[in-house]
Amino acid sequence: MTVRSVWWAAAIPGAEAPFDTAHLRVFYPSKPTGSDAERLSGVFPADPARAPYPVVIIVSGVNVGQEAYRWLAVELASRGHVAVTYDWVGELFGGLKGITPGVELAAAKPDAYGTRATTPSVPVVIDALRTITGPVEGLLDLDNVALIGHSAGGTVILQSARFFPEVKAVAAYGTHTMVATMLGWPAGTVLPAQVDCPVLLMNGENDGVINGSADRYGEDAATRRDPISRTFDEALPNADGANVQVTFAGANHFGIVHPVDDTAARAFLDLDATTDPAATRAAFVDVTAAFLDTHLRGADSDALHQALKNPYIAGMRRR
Repeated sequence: MTVRSVWWAAAIPGAEAPFDTAHLRVFYPSKPTGSDAERLSGVFPADPARAPYPVVIIVSGVNVGQEAYRWLAVELASRGHVAVTYDWVGELFGGLKGITPGVELAAAKPDAYGTRATTPSVPVVIDALRTITGPVEGLLDLDNVALIGHSAGGTVILQSARFFPEVKAVAAYGTHTMVATMLGWPAGTVLPAQVDCPVLLMNGENDGVINGSADRYGEDAATRRDPISRTFDEALPNADGANVQVTFAGANHFGIVHPVDDTAARAFLDLDATTDPAATRAAFVDVTAAFLDTHLRGADSDALHQALKNPYIAGMRRR
């Protein structure tokens, strides 16, 4: 299958110019015809065979550009999804600007949490896709959407997904719902996930970034538990096995990023990967694609069962 991409944009309500636009890249299965129009424009028609296509939106970590997830978007599109990445340079913390998944801190405080989404970008991206023109116009199933989040992008989708009725599955890597005491929560608080669909929660054994941030949560370093496992145990409901936690052997926080940009974000905190990162990415995409097929397409769960037997998976739990 030939994968191609087109670009689109979305305005972020309430953000001040020039920091008020997200730039989207939409990856899709195409069916080249060899026409003059393709040769002159570089735009290939989408393959209509499996349309309408479920849509997978990849929500980045802070200061991790969308190019870092291009490999994943291409893999998912090659397996019959339309995958969307985006960059929004907006407000971070302390007045800084940078690539952000959109984090509304006020919505994560005790008096507001659970009443609204903590990210303004995801619904804007979904709405923008409803207006897209070009080769994927009319071929997107925007009532059948999955969110994949990395790091802070995973946190905001775990805190927000139920507010977007289009979302039918959530996958998140290197993330959790523990919350900083600076927002007014007691030490060690794990916020309940705001998700009413199946969740695939993933992590690497060698995540140095989450370790390096743990003092935010006010716990004693000698007794604190892994926040990702706590999120699976305490933030997610029992879903008769539909919720899955997967730990990848020897992988680190940036295990799903390729290439890793050492000039930005917090890769300097990460531990070394002790498994070939290419093997981690291959296992990650097999598990994630099978999970999405199960919950977006209603596919038989056998493919997911097989993917979860990958030798690069160090641990797996379901609930």
